[in-house]
Amino acid sequence: MNTNEIRVFCPATIANISCGFDVLGVALASVGDEMVVRKVTEEGIRITKLEGQDLPMETLENVAGVAGLAFLEKSDYQGGFEIEIYKKIKAGSGIGSSAASSTGAVWGMNELLGKPFSTLQLIKFAMEGERLASGVAHADNVAPALFGGFTLVRSYDPLDVVTIHSPAELYATVIHPQIEIKTSDSRKILKTNITLQDGIKQWGNVGGLVAGLFKEDYDLIGRSLVDHIIEPVRSILIPGFDEVKAAAIEAGALGCGISGSGPSIFAFSKGPEIANKVAAAMKEVYEKIGLDYDIHVSKINIEGVREGR
Repeated sequence: MNTNEIRVFCPATIANISCGFDVLGVALASVGDEMVVRKVTEEGIRITKLEGQDLPMETLENVAGVAGLAFLEKSDYQGGFEIEIYKKIKAGSGIGSSAASSTGAVWGMNELLGKPFSTLQLIKFAMEGERLASGVAHADNVAPALFGGFTLVRSYDPLDVVTIHSPAELYATVIHPQIEIKTSDSRKILKTNITLQDGIKQWGNVGGLVAGLFKEDYDLIGRSLVDHIIEPVRSILIPGFDEVKAAAIEAGALGCGISGSGPSIFAFSKGPEIANKVAAAMKEVYEKIGLDYDIHVSKINIEGVREGR
C-alpha cells in the first residue's frame, strides 16, 4: 500500500434544500468526483492532471489548489501535495462541483498526514475554495460533502455545523438542464432584505424540515420544502422550472426546488420507485422543450468524502 498517495471519492451535494439558503445541504451517493492526492517533498500544491471539465490547473485559480493552500498554511507539514482531479460533476451544475474538489483535496491531505485536523477545520479550509468559485465562503455544500448526510450550518461566526438524521427511504432525483449558471451571477440577483412575514414563513419551514428528517415524517418533510425568498427570484433563470416542479409533484415527489444556485432542480421522494417516476416526469418536460439534460436518482450518501475503491 502506498502511504504517500490516496484515491478519494468526493460526492455531489444539494445545497439550500429549498428553505435553507446557505445553511442546509445533503450529500448524494450516485454521483461525485474522483481525485488522487499525493504527498511530495516540494512545498506547495500542484494540480498535475484535470480530466472531465475545462477548468484552470493553476493552483491559485483552482478551488482544490486554494483549499489545499489554506490547509498547508495551518499545517506543520514541511512538504507539499500533487493533486489529480477527475471531474464527474459538471461545473456550474448546481450540485456542488467546486465543493467536491475543495473537500476532496483537504480530506485526502488530512488522511495522508494522519488526520491532524478535525472535520470542522477541514470545512473552513474547503470554504476558501468556495470563496474562489462564488465570491462567498459558504459551507452548505462542503459541510455535507465532508460529514455525509444532511447538515445544518447553525452559525458561520464561529463556524458551527450540526449533522442531521437521514431517513432511510429518502431518495433524491436531480435533473440538470444543459445550461450553466455561475453561483456568483445567481447571487447578484438576490434581494439583500426580506420582509418579516417571509422570514417567519421561511424559518418555520427550516425547523419543520429538520424535525421531519429526525422524525422520518415524510409528509412533514414535503410540507417544509417551500422557499419563500430565493426560489421566486432564481427560478426565472431556469428554463421550464415551474413545469418541472409541477410534474415532479404530480409524479409523487414530496417536494421540489432549485439545487444550490441552479440550474439543477432536485426533488425528494419516499423510496426508489417514486424517485424514478419523478425522473421520468422531469425528463418529459425537457424533452418537450428540446433542452438536453443529465439526470441522477440517488440515495442519500451518509459517508461523505471517502477513500475511493
